[in-house]
Amino acid sequence: MNEHNVEWENYGFVIASRYRTKIVLDLLNDPKTPKELSSDTGFYLSHVSSTLSDLIKRGIVECLTPGLRRGKVFALTQIGKTVAKKMEKRGHTALT
Repeated sequence: MNEHNVEWENYGFVIASRYRTKIVLDLLNDPKTPKELSSDTGFYLSHVSSTLSDLIKRGIVECLTPGLRRGKVFALTQIGKTVAKKMEKRGHTALT
């Protein structure tokens, strides 16, 4: 599979879930903790944590503070930033 197809596959993976969509778009501007993401999106903390795990497995999100037990901070990887920018370009917003 070429790089272009992988990019579209990641895009499709993210937009297939409103949880993934909102979290990826919320992380586009700044790294955040799960609690901040929960507050910003209105999602339960457990749903945010589960969604972050899925996004990490796909290489879309990374933990910037893996040594911490609490207060972990998450950010988009370069792959995640590419997907988020493609989402914005196509009209997706964190409010939808």
